[in-house]
Amino acid sequence: MKLPMIVAVSLAGAALAGDEPGPKPSPAPRPEVVSASDWGSKPQPIPDSRKHTPKFVTIHHAGVIWAAKVTPDVFVRNMQSWGQRDKGWPDLPYHFLIAPDGRIYEGRPLDYEPESNTKYPLSGNIGVEMMGDFGAQRPDPRQVASCVKLTAWLCDRYGIDPSLIRGHKDAASGQTTCPGKDFDRYLKDGQFRRWVQEAREGQEPAIDLGPPLPGGPTEPIPAAPKG
Repeated sequence: MKLPMIVAVSLAGAALAGDEPGPKPSPAPRPEVVSASDWGSKPQPIPDSRKHTPKFVTIHHAGVIWAAKVTPDVFVRNMQSWGQRDKGWPDLPYHFLIAPDGRIYEGRPLDYEPESNTKYPLSGNIGVEMMGDFGAQRPDPRQVASCVKLTAWLCDRYGIDPSLIRGHKDAASGQTTCPGKDFDRYLKDGQFRRWVQEAREGQEPAIDLGPPLPGGPTEPIPAAPKG
């Protein structure tokens, strides 16, 4: 049975800023995140020369078919080990990773620029990755909902305008199709940024992923095993 492609983003408890001077509360709260210590991260030191000031939210897919054969925490640990062993990366290449069921996993610290297999200026980019291959699978609505909530919070925290939300392919022009055509569609038509802006305004965006693209993937990504 195919999953319904509509989900509402819950923003319960979000408060609009008042007129009082001083720090104002964010209308987009920080979503629940599985901490690096909780999933068993074993990072290596990142040099201070890699520190940066976030200016973009850059969205990726894993680019690997998600077949639900391992739990998301195992997937994340395996990615960290692969990067350290084969690429010389001290930690995960991304700052956050999102499982098909919407669980968000903490990656490398936000104080440091990400890593990439492509060549573009990495400083200033917050890397958000969704598990799966959206050239061959459709994202889970819960995954997109979590990406919206996370991106809204990041934009508020760092003062990033929604116009600076982009896909990996936009940052590394001509080098990749990431985050896959079945997610990139929502960046191209501006729908993802509209969802994020609604979340920042304290609204509850109704996320309708719509029908498959002509010639695009038709089956949704399978659910993630618990763990």
